[in-house]
Amino acid sequence: MKSEEIGGVKIGLECHAQLLTRTKLFCRCPTNYQNSEPNTHVCETCLGLPGALPVVNGQALRYGIKVALALGCAIQPETIFYRKNYYYPDLPRGFQITQYDFPIALKGLVSIESPENGGAKEREIRITRVHMEEDPGRLVYKGTIDTAKYSLVDYNRSGMPLVEIVTEPDLRSPKEARIFLGKIRSILGYLGVFDGDREGAMRVDANISVAGGQRAEVKNISSYKGVERALAFEITRQKNLVRRGLVVTQETRHFDEVRGITISMRTKEFEHDYRYFPEPDLVPLHISGLVEELKREIPELPDEKRTRFATQYSITQEHATALTYDISIADYYEVVASKIDSKLSAVWIADVLKGELNYRSISMREASERISTDEFVSILRYLNKSVITERGATEIVREMLDHGGTPDEIIKDKGLASIGSEDIEKAVSEVIEAHKSAVEDYKAGKNEALNFIVGQVMKQTRGRAEPKEVREFVRARIDRSADGQS
Repeated sequence: MKSEEIGGVKIGLECHAQLLTRTKLFCRCPTNYQNSEPNTHVCETCLGLPGALPVVNGQALRYGIKVALALGCAIQPETIFYRKNYYYPDLPRGFQITQYDFPIALKGLVSIESPENGGAKEREIRITRVHMEEDPGRLVYKGTIDTAKYSLVDYNRSGMPLVEIVTEPDLRSPKEARIFLGKIRSILGYLGVFDGDREGAMRVDANISVAGGQRAEVKNISSYKGVERALAFEITRQKNLVRRGLVVTQETRHFDEVRGITISMRTKEFEHDYRYFPEPDLVPLHISGLVEELKREIPELPDEKRTRFATQYSITQEHATALTYDISIADYYEVVASKIDSKLSAVWIADVLKGELNYRSISMREASERISTDEFVSILRYLNKSVITERGATEIVREMLDHGGTPDEIIKDKGLASIGSEDIEKAVSEVIEAHKSAVEDYKAGKNEALNFIVGQVMKQTRGRAEPKEVREFVRARIDRSADGQS
């Protein structure tokens, strides 16, 4: 969607991120429920049984404060948990323990590179508040949400510790929203309080309005791509209503990932509908004394690391950005760059390795188990010494990711060792002899004929020669024949 088509769009996000603690927010149930049978990680507290009392997870509270500090928020001296009252089948108590008037922190800022206005431009997105709450359970629909005859409830997720990051309506496009969420995920990963690869690790409620209409809230979107698609659909839906003179009502909607549409669920509730009041079973928590201690635990964050990488390793801003998005990639790069040329390392990790990981949907943590930093250094050293070609190096990376093995084994088994000048000369002569018409086309000024000849030589040498070197050999060989030399 072009930027001129989205004037008047306002987007605010509520990002719910699961904190990486060993136990739930108010009980001792373990949080590693992802591969477990439904309703096996539960107790009387997270099931909301009568008489069960909550106890605050201190580690989760520390993690929440660290998140707020990393987002530049002002930590409040005291935080209080509230009851948010509403009924839904995945909420066993009939209320959610969350925070309201006294959150952990207020007023932060996150800078993003906005794609609007014709190019990358830094923009600040205001953070309204950061607070903590428990996760509800999970509903499993037998069919789509609007056609299912029944649904099942899994309470394993109920009581998981969440940090909620609420923005002002400062985002102006679906693309900006996706970039912002990527930045939040990056920061949380650097803090070590969040694992974005876990099921249900982050879910987003997106509030969106266009000029001339009320806002709609799209609930529980589970992927960054889903947020972008849901917002794009909502922009179109709401603008079409405004153009037809119809009213855009304030409501809550659901995003159907399969059909790529949003569906009306209910009229939007207001804050007073939830009848907030302080949780009587939990005392106020005085947290100001933790701030200085936790400030010292904040690591170098993505923006700082990006600036350092560009300066220390003399790499481009584009490579520095790509290498610092994920802490696992940044750590991997620093180890490799300490042992071999930093610019070469940046190119091969940011461009080649990341591209292969994206194609396979493999995380850097998983990849580092298949290709150690020492093995990656070996691949680059072989490339530097012309033992293998760039194509050969790429083939080694692919083979190790897909099937394992070591660089030496793959070079031997697949015959990837570079060939010498004599072998290149021989291959060039054979290709030129077999494709005389292409040679004549090249002599007539058709440069694409040269690319064809080079491609045939690369095919005959099975990629064991560098294309640039082959091109030079081909030109030299044709020039000699034009001069009457053999």
